Amino acid sequence: MYNKIIGIVVVVIILVGVAGYFVYTNYSSPEDSDQEQQTGDIVQAQDTVIGTGAEAAPDSIVSVLYVGKLADGTVFDSSEAHGNEPLTFQLGAPGIIAGFQIGVNGMKEGGERIIAVPASFGYGAEDVKDDSGSVIIPANSTIVFEVKLLKVEAAPAAVEEATAPSAE
Repeated sequence: MYNKIIGIVVVVIILVGVAGYFVYTNYSSPEDSDQEQQTGDIVQAQDTVIGTGAEAAPDSIVSVLYVGKLADGTVFDSSEAHGNEPLTFQLGAPGIIAGFQIGVNGMKEGGERIIAVPASFGYGAEDVKDDSGSVIIPANSTIVFEVKLLKVEAAPAAVEEATAPSAE
């Protein structure tokens, strides 16, 4: 009689475990799977030092020091490779990959940030090659930047031409 009770308890535990697994795998929330699918197309940024100066905003002129790496840690570019001269650009203007600009946006002077840029916001489906034809960044690569924001300046005011008719 005691063996029958133990057998029944074991069978019930197994059935509850199988049912729980079935419910977990088939009825998990759709937000979880959507989030997993979308993460590959999101620029991710992590502040390592939070700055205290002016905030980088669209159209501002920013100066940064940076190190660009492939996901495996291979450095493909850096400020150091350019004489430790800061990279200066207008946030939102063409010429700098979108993921880098998205990652710098919102930083404050003195801040440091690690930015992971998926291929869709980086260099896309084509290899980036140097002058000799060697591949620097393989197609569809996620790239990682370590960035230090040195300076934020207001964008220069647009020069408006006089539209009033001249008095002749």
